[in-house]
Amino acid sequence: MEPMVVILVSCLLLGSIVGILAGMLGIGGGLIIVPALSYLLVHFLGMTTEAVMPVAIATSLSTIIFTGMSSAFAHYRLGNIQPNVVLYTGMGIAVGAVGGAQIASHISGEMLKDVFAVLVMLIAAQMIFGKQKASDNEASKATLGAVGTVAGTLSALMGIGGGALLVPALVWFKVNIRAAIGCAAFCGLVIAVFGTASFIIAGLNETDVPNHSLGYVYLPATAGIVATSMFTANIGAKLGQKVNVRVLKSMLACLLVLVSIRMILGIE
Repeated sequence: MEPMVVILVSCLLLGSIVGILAGMLGIGGGLIIVPALSYLLVHFLGMTTEAVMPVAIATSLSTIIFTGMSSAFAHYRLGNIQPNVVLYTGMGIAVGAVGGAQIASHISGEMLKDVFAVLVMLIAAQMIFGKQKASDNEASKATLGAVGTVAGTLSALMGIGGGALLVPALVWFKVNIRAAIGCAAFCGLVIAVFGTASFIIAGLNETDVPNHSLGYVYLPATAGIVATSMFTANIGAKLGQKVNVRVLKSMLACLLVLVSIRMILGIE
């Protein structure tokens, strides 16, 4: 079987898993897509670690454009989008997403792999031990912009939607939890659009990318993941009402730590 066909079929399965977990736990798929896609591209297309990380991260961000649209629209209908919070956080997000993508495309693949792994471990720790607490600090326009810039930069570096970073940060600055989740949903779309565009531009003249790529975005993988994740997210949302989400989050966090350790030791 052709390597591209194997990757496409694998990405259809990956999208199914990502959609269910995203629906159940409210996490972005990038935490799972990036390491899984890195493995597939290294082992079936023969890419090196140096070359594979920008492609995996850019492709992950491209899938969030499609899943993020439905999520943002759903929160808009629920009234969870507060214009002032979204406006100033979104402006920071856009700047950070472009900058993060440029950083990711200009540092070594080995360093990017290690940065991703360490940040995933921190997010996993937050998933297990973190509690969403409010401080005594109000969210000013400058604060919202700064939070957005930092979250956008880190999210573009990791190929994630940023909800795991944005929600606790906004709640800390006394933003209502529903508004924080709605803002994270909308800003995940902003991160994906600006981050993907930046990765496409940065990778246009690169030769060490797979065939059928647009810049750093590997289109067959994007198509496979999106084709199934858009449908299974609804299934995951329904399952999330029937299972112990806290236990599942802890199990997933432990899995992410193991995956991160494996990435640090080497993908190849």
